[in-house]
Amino acid sequence: MCFFRKLKEMKILLVDDDKWIRDSLSLFFESEGCLLVACETAEEGLETLRDQTYDIIIADYKLPGMDGLEFLKRIEESHPGSMKVLFTAYKEDKVISEATRIGVDDFIEKPFTAETIEESLSRLIVKQGQKNSGPL
Repeated sequence: MCFFRKLKEMKILLVDDDKWIRDSLSLFFESEGCLLVACETAEEGLETLRDQTYDIIIADYKLPGMDGLEFLKRIEESHPGSMKVLFTAYKEDKVISEATRIGVDDFIEKPFTAETIEESLSRLIVKQGQKNSGPL
């Protein structure tokens, strides 16, 4: 199945305090017919997740107030089926180790390109398909 056709079936939540990133990714995904909801803070993301579930949740590591890692940790129990991605300009071993421990599925290093986002989400979609198909 085509990457964007499969992605159109999914709901994506983006949590990033950088307005330019939120606006750019919103335009990018909307141009492909995908549903993306963008939030500025982790607290806003938690509020959004009270009413909806999302297939993919993307959070920046550095956020005002609660950081992206704490945000993803808090939602792990309530949204275990969601694929989680962490944006970071800080690829420290401690951050990556903790993110892996709490179930983050992928990391995207800032700065990034549209192709980087596509590659990450494509890997996640393949991984999700393998989980859903079960053992052969």
